[in-house]
Amino acid sequence: MPKLDESRPFIPVRIAVLTMSDTRTLAEDKSGDLLVRLAEDAGHEIAARNLVADKVERIAAQISAWIADKEIDVVITTGGTGFTGRDVTPEAVRPLFEKEIEGFSTLFHQLSYEKVGTSTIQSRACAGVAGGTYIFCLPGSPGACKDAWEGILKWQLDNRHRPCNFVEIMPRLEEHRRGG
Repeated sequence: MPKLDESRPFIPVRIAVLTMSDTRTLAEDKSGDLLVRLAEDAGHEIAARNLVADKVERIAAQISAWIADKEIDVVITTGGTGFTGRDVTPEAVRPLFEKEIEGFSTLFHQLSYEKVGTSTIQSRACAGVAGGTYIFCLPGSPGACKDAWEGILKWQLDNRHRPCNFVEIMPRLEEHRRGG
Protein backbone atom coordinates (compact mmCIF):
# COMPACT_ATOMS: atom_id res chain seq x y z
CA MET A 1 0.00 0.00 0.00
CA PRO A 2 1.25 3.51 -0.79
CA LYS A 3 2.60 5.28 2.26
CA LEU A 4 3.79 8.89 2.46
CA ASP A 5 6.30 10.15 4.98
CA GLU A 6 4.68 13.51 5.76
CA SER A 7 7.76 14.61 7.74
CA ARG A 8 9.65 15.04 4.45
CA PRO A 9 9.12 18.11 2.27
CA PHE A 10 7.57 17.46 -1.16
CA ILE A 11 9.96 17.92 -4.11
CA PRO A 12 8.18 18.78 -7.39
CA VAL A 13 9.51 17.33 -10.62
CA ARG A 14 9.42 18.94 -14.06
CA ILE A 15 7.25 16.93 -16.43
CA ALA A 16 6.85 17.06 -20.21
CA VAL A 17 3.65 15.61 -21.69
CA LEU A 18 3.65 14.33 -25.28
CA THR A 19 0.58 13.11 -27.14
CA MET A 20 0.83 10.99 -30.27
CA SER A 21 -2.05 11.41 -32.67
CA ASP A 22 -2.76 11.75 -36.37
CA THR A 23 -6.36 12.75 -35.69
CA ARG A 24 -6.39 15.16 -32.72
CA THR A 25 -5.03 18.60 -31.95
CA LEU A 26 -3.83 19.90 -28.58
CA ALA A 27 -7.22 21.60 -28.18
CA GLU A 28 -8.92 18.18 -28.45
CA ASP A 29 -6.38 16.25 -26.37
CA LYS A 30 -8.35 14.93 -23.39
CA SER A 31 -5.65 12.50 -22.24
CA GLY A 32 -2.89 15.11 -22.36
CA ASP A 33 -5.12 17.62 -20.57
CA LEU A 34 -5.85 15.04 -17.88
CA LEU A 35 -2.16 14.22 -17.35
CA VAL A 36 -1.31 17.92 -17.07
CA ARG A 37 -4.10 18.47 -14.53
CA LEU A 38 -3.16 15.41 -12.45
CA ALA A 39 0.53 16.36 -12.39
CA GLU A 40 -0.18 19.97 -11.48
CA ASP A 41 -2.71 18.95 -8.82
CA ALA A 42 0.00 16.76 -7.29
CA GLY A 43 2.33 19.78 -7.11
CA HIS A 44 4.56 19.10 -10.12
CA GLU A 45 5.57 21.56 -12.83
CA ILE A 46 4.63 21.09 -16.48
CA ALA A 47 7.88 21.99 -18.24
CA ALA A 48 6.66 21.27 -21.79
CA ARG A 49 3.73 19.92 -23.77
CA ASN A 50 3.38 18.90 -27.38
CA LEU A 51 1.44 16.73 -29.81
CA VAL A 52 3.14 14.92 -32.69
CA ALA A 53 1.94 12.66 -35.47
CA ASP A 54 2.26 8.89 -35.09
CA LYS A 55 5.63 8.78 -36.87
CA VAL A 56 8.66 7.06 -35.33
CA GLU A 57 11.09 9.81 -36.34
CA ARG A 58 8.91 12.65 -35.00
CA ILE A 59 8.27 10.91 -31.69
CA ALA A 60 11.93 9.99 -31.23
CA ALA A 61 13.08 13.52 -32.13
CA GLN A 62 10.75 15.20 -29.61
CA ILE A 63 11.60 12.80 -26.79
CA SER A 64 15.33 13.02 -27.58
CA ALA A 65 15.14 16.81 -27.33
CA TRP A 66 13.40 16.54 -23.97
CA ILE A 67 15.96 14.00 -22.71
CA ALA A 68 18.69 16.50 -23.59
CA ASP A 69 16.84 19.33 -21.79
CA LYS A 70 18.11 19.36 -18.20
CA GLU A 71 14.99 21.33 -17.19
CA ILE A 72 12.88 18.18 -17.79
CA ASP A 73 12.96 15.30 -15.29
CA VAL A 74 10.10 13.15 -16.60
CA VAL A 75 8.43 12.59 -19.97
CA ILE A 76 4.94 11.11 -20.03
CA THR A 77 3.52 10.13 -23.39
CA THR A 78 -0.03 9.20 -24.27
CA GLY A 79 -1.13 7.35 -27.38
CA GLY A 80 0.37 5.01 -29.91
CA THR A 81 0.83 1.98 -27.64
CA GLY A 82 -1.71 -0.28 -29.33
CA PHE A 83 -1.38 -2.68 -32.26
CA THR A 84 -2.71 -0.78 -35.24
CA GLY A 85 -0.39 0.19 -38.05
CA ARG A 86 -0.11 3.76 -36.77
CA ASP A 87 0.70 2.75 -33.17
CA VAL A 88 4.49 3.21 -33.10
CA THR A 89 5.29 4.80 -29.75
CA PRO A 90 7.20 1.80 -28.29
CA GLU A 91 9.18 1.44 -31.54
CA ALA A 92 10.15 5.12 -31.34
CA VAL A 93 10.92 5.25 -27.64
CA ARG A 94 12.44 1.90 -26.62
CA PRO A 95 15.64 2.47 -28.66
CA LEU A 96 16.19 5.64 -26.59
CA PHE A 97 16.06 3.79 -23.26
CA GLU A 98 19.33 3.15 -21.46
CA LYS A 99 17.40 1.03 -18.98
CA GLU A 100 13.85 -0.26 -19.27
CA ILE A 101 11.54 -0.19 -16.25
CA GLU A 102 9.92 -3.58 -16.82
CA GLY A 103 7.94 -3.40 -13.58
CA PHE A 104 6.02 -0.39 -14.86
CA SER A 105 4.42 -2.38 -17.66
CA THR A 106 3.70 -5.29 -15.34
CA LEU A 107 2.05 -3.13 -12.71
CA PHE A 108 0.18 -1.07 -15.30
CA HIS A 109 -1.33 -4.24 -16.76
CA GLN A 110 -2.26 -5.49 -13.29
CA LEU A 111 -4.08 -2.23 -12.52
CA SER A 112 -5.63 -2.11 -15.97
CA TYR A 113 -6.88 -5.70 -15.71
CA GLU A 114 -8.90 -4.68 -12.65
CA LYS A 115 -10.70 -2.06 -14.81
CA VAL A 116 -10.88 -3.49 -18.35
CA GLY A 117 -10.17 -7.19 -17.89
CA THR A 118 -8.32 -9.00 -20.63
CA SER A 119 -8.50 -5.95 -22.92
CA THR A 120 -5.36 -4.76 -21.11
CA ILE A 121 -3.31 -7.02 -23.40
CA GLN A 122 -4.00 -4.57 -26.24
CA SER A 123 -1.63 -2.03 -24.68
CA ARG A 124 2.14 -1.94 -25.03
CA ALA A 125 2.63 0.57 -22.21
CA CYS A 126 6.30 0.81 -21.31
CA ALA A 127 8.80 2.91 -19.37
CA GLY A 128 12.50 3.52 -19.13
CA VAL A 129 15.32 5.89 -18.28
CA ALA A 130 17.52 7.81 -20.72
CA GLY A 131 19.97 10.61 -20.02
CA GLY A 132 18.76 10.89 -16.44
CA THR A 133 15.14 11.36 -17.60
CA TYR A 134 12.27 9.01 -16.78
CA ILE A 135 10.00 8.18 -19.73
CA PHE A 136 6.55 6.64 -19.31
CA CYS A 137 4.51 5.64 -22.38
CA LEU A 138 0.79 5.34 -21.67
CA PRO A 139 -2.16 4.39 -23.84
CA GLY A 140 -4.21 7.18 -25.41
CA SER A 141 -7.40 6.79 -23.40
CA PRO A 142 -8.08 9.14 -20.49
CA GLY A 143 -9.05 6.14 -18.34
CA ALA A 144 -5.71 4.42 -18.89
CA CYS A 145 -3.84 7.67 -18.20
CA LYS A 146 -5.77 8.17 -14.98
CA ASP A 147 -5.12 4.58 -13.88
CA ALA A 148 -1.39 4.89 -14.57
CA TRP A 149 -1.14 8.21 -12.75
CA GLU A 150 -3.24 7.30 -9.72
CA GLY A 151 -1.95 3.76 -9.38
CA ILE A 152 1.78 4.26 -10.13
CA LEU A 153 3.12 7.65 -11.16
CA LYS A 154 1.51 9.72 -8.40
CA TRP A 155 3.37 7.59 -5.87
CA GLN A 156 6.68 7.00 -7.61
CA LEU A 157 7.05 10.70 -8.50
CA ASP A 158 6.53 11.72 -4.87
CA ASN A 159 9.78 11.75 -2.89
CA ARG A 160 7.81 11.13 0.32
CA HIS A 161 6.60 7.71 -0.86
CA ARG A 162 7.95 4.81 1.17
CA PRO A 163 9.72 2.48 1.07
CA CYS A 164 11.23 4.00 -2.12
CA ASN A 165 10.46 6.20 -5.12
CA PHE A 166 11.94 7.41 -8.41
CA VAL A 167 12.59 10.96 -7.18
CA GLU A 168 15.11 10.04 -4.51
CA ILE A 169 17.30 8.16 -7.00
CA MET A 170 17.21 10.88 -9.69
CA PRO A 171 20.61 12.30 -8.67
CA ARG A 172 22.14 8.85 -9.18
CA LEU A 173 20.73 8.08 -12.64
CA GLU A 174 23.80 9.49 -14.38
CA GLU A 175 26.46 7.85 -12.19
CA HIS A 176 27.74 5.75 -15.10
CA ARG A 177 28.59 8.93 -17.01
CA ARG A 178 30.54 10.32 -14.06
CA GLY A 179 32.45 7.12 -13.49
CA GLY A 180 30.53 6.52 -10.23
